[in-house]
Amino acid sequence: MSEKRKLEFFLLRYVPNIVREEFVNIGLVMTEPGGDGRGFAGIHFTKDWRRARRVDTNIDVEVLEALGRELEQRLLDVDERERLLLQMMDSYSNLVQLSPVRHCLAEDPARELRDLASRLVEMPKPGEWLEGAEPPKKTGRKWIHSGMTDAFRSAGVWELLTRDVSASPYTNDKDDFTFDFGYAVGSEIKLFHAVSLVDVGLETRMFPLRVAKIRPKMASIRNAEPRFTAIVEDNYDEDDSAVKMVLAFMNDEEIRVARMREMAGIAEAVRVDLGM
Repeated sequence: MSEKRKLEFFLLRYVPNIVREEFVNIGLVMTEPGGDGRGFAGIHFTKDWRRARRVDTNIDVEVLEALGRELEQRLLDVDERERLLLQMMDSYSNLVQLSPVRHCLAEDPARELRDLASRLVEMPKPGEWLEGAEPPKKTGRKWIHSGMTDAFRSAGVWELLTRDVSASPYTNDKDDFTFDFGYAVGSEIKLFHAVSLVDVGLETRMFPLRVAKIRPKMASIRNAEPRFTAIVEDNYDEDDSAVKMVLAFMNDEEIRVARMREMAGIAEAVRVDLGM
């Protein structure tokens, strides 16, 4: 067995909005420190910009790809390598930032670079996931919320929505519940919340009861009619007694129930409401 080599690596992060502190990993640089500086040095720069476009629809891919080619060329030049690394650590553009340096051991640095990049940089292709990992879960509140975010971003309305709308003004100052997204239009307040009908726990059961408590006071304080939409999974067990109970309560409270596959249409309706 070959001796494992000590390696350092850091991620290149695309940061379109520094204030929001949102970023997407777009590259990974790995080097082998010590010796005469001629140890391993490699870079993986993404060619798949789907995730980056989700956080910045106006991303300039050509500029970033040119940056990737420049970094690769300079890393291959032994005399240029150290100067490049110091430059990147010291004075890199705010648009592309560096993660903290991390360390690893590997017998084959090139293979380790590929493996790390596949996990930390690249988006798995549909139907694919890493060996030994569970397939992506397409249920649950977190997954629904992510899909809602993608749909609102794609429609260009995400920035115009109020996020994490607090319930406390309509209940009590100890209430930390928030509705995921909302906006006011005319005499209405429209609120959207991810609710899982596959993982029917306390949070799901409580949602229609919260709406029942909040609706009248919100209408009075805001002098507007609240409209609630629960976004749920595309597929759930309609014969499950817990699901039936939750849906019945939602119907009683006039909460619209929409499946994830309806999100594109919902986002488009929001865009029209907001006059875009």
